[in-house]
Amino acid sequence: MRKFEDERLTNKRNRMIENLVDAGVFKINEKQLYELSLYELTKNYMMLQNDHRKTM
Repeated sequence: MRKFEDERLTNKRNRMIENLVDAGVFKINEKQLYELSLYELTKNYMMLQNDHRKTM
C-alpha cells in the first residue's frame, strides 16, 4: 500500500514538473524544479493554472 502511494505521488510530481516545463518554467527561487518540495511545486503549479484560467 505504501509503495502504491509513493508511486502515485511521484507520478503526480512528475506531471506537474512536465507541465511547468511545457509552460516555460525551469527554475523557481533559483532552484531546479526537481529540487523543490512537493508543497512548493504544488503551490507554483496551482498559481500557473490560476494565471492560465484568468487569460481565457
